[in-house]
Amino acid sequence: MPASTASAARGLLIGGKEIPAVSGRTTDDLDPRTGEVFVRVPAAGPEDVTLAVDAADAAFASWAATAPTARRELLHRAADLLEQRADEFTQIMLAETGGTRTWAGFNIHMSATLIRQAATMATGPVGKLLASDVSGEWSMAVREPAGVVAAFVPWNGPLILCARAVAVALATGNPVIIRPSEDGPITSGYFLADILAEAGLPAGVVNIVTNDRADAPAVVEALIADPRVRRVNFTGSTPVGRIVGRLAGEHLTPVILELGGKNPIVVLDDADLQYAAAGVTVAKFMNAGQICMCVDRVIIQDSVYDAFTDAFLAKVNSLGQGNPDDPHTLVGPLINARAAERVAGLVADAVAKGATVLTGGGDADGAFYPATVLADVTADMRIYHEEVFGPVATLFRVNSAEDAVTLANDTPYGLSSAVYTENATRGLAVARALRHGAVHVNDHSVSDEPQAPVGGVKDSGFGHFGSEWGAEFFTETCWITLADQHSTYPV
Repeated sequence: MPASTASAARGLLIGGKEIPAVSGRTTDDLDPRTGEVFVRVPAAGPEDVTLAVDAADAAFASWAATAPTARRELLHRAADLLEQRADEFTQIMLAETGGTRTWAGFNIHMSATLIRQAATMATGPVGKLLASDVSGEWSMAVREPAGVVAAFVPWNGPLILCARAVAVALATGNPVIIRPSEDGPITSGYFLADILAEAGLPAGVVNIVTNDRADAPAVVEALIADPRVRRVNFTGSTPVGRIVGRLAGEHLTPVILELGGKNPIVVLDDADLQYAAAGVTVAKFMNAGQICMCVDRVIIQDSVYDAFTDAFLAKVNSLGQGNPDDPHTLVGPLINARAAERVAGLVADAVAKGATVLTGGGDADGAFYPATVLADVTADMRIYHEEVFGPVATLFRVNSAEDAVTLANDTPYGLSSAVYTENATRGLAVARALRHGAVHVNDHSVSDEPQAPVGGVKDSGFGHFGSEWGAEFFTETCWITLADQHSTYPV
């Protein structure tokens, strides 16, 4: 098994073997801390996609016919191996994405839990007996594996999102082609594929196609357009998700999209302010704000605005920032200097239009941007509307819970949200008024559990990841009848 380390190169993983791209071209994956090459991977084209689909399709029948308990036990072994190799993954994540030790540890823990939860789907019910008016007939709805799955995995929560993309698909008998992020091909693809191979996954059941950023549109289109690809799951930005959704629609391929967010947290006037400040700090600055469920808007009732702001700034100013290898660091580098410059541009635009910097701000330093808090943000600023995807929080003062809900819903996004209050009844009322795929009362917006449905509404996507919900997505339902006596035909 090839080592998942900062070695010179990896190949396309097709049919259990690593091979170069047909063109022979490669692309470099850079360490955001230094800008130096971390690993070199093939720059695939449409012809390589066809080879990957060939391999997955060839593996489909035997994998679908594998005993459910065998699939379940293989996934359990993979989860155990993940935990055993946590230190190795942490070192890779530090170098490939600049993710902190805390974030790497969470990726390992959550991914192993996701895989174990998915394993239960291998031996779950595969259908139901239906009522029938036909005497002597058994009527059944039976679920069968759908076929080849195309999984598009981002770099920001790489192992978690790779596990979420493939584990239930594998448990229910489907082969997978992973198209990992150009900014994290090891952590968002190869690492888990290596683990699964070590656990005993047959060749061809998981394949990996990497590409240069410039070739991404052609590779994505070739993968979705192949008629043997029967399911598509994508996690990433809303603009790219629109393209993926359109292509899937053109080819009548079912698709799950988990896209961007403009996530709000509401702090009501009866909240425990120290607790809320801690939760908001984690929800904003974990992984330098580069999680789709990170909070962007912190909406606070007027009577507690000043006290909450003081508590929040105290938390933010005590954060570990900079070196992701330091176990106390929460805010490390962004994925690259381009991302840091974009965040700095959002802050500069807001400040030029009247926003107040309460802490942080200024220019980017390579891939680094400081933990920043802004007040006095208005609707004419880019940061009011755009997903930040970086370590910048915006504070808003409102008069009432009703005003907080109105502001929280004033966005085309609807991924995750939260409300802090010591009154559960009040919290539930606010939660039911928020138009988001997930709402957490007295917990932060990044809260996640493997058995829960994960997905957004509005421009944050559609469909749900999660074990039970994924099992439905990755299977086809067939109506089968069995007559235990001959019918009477009119001819």
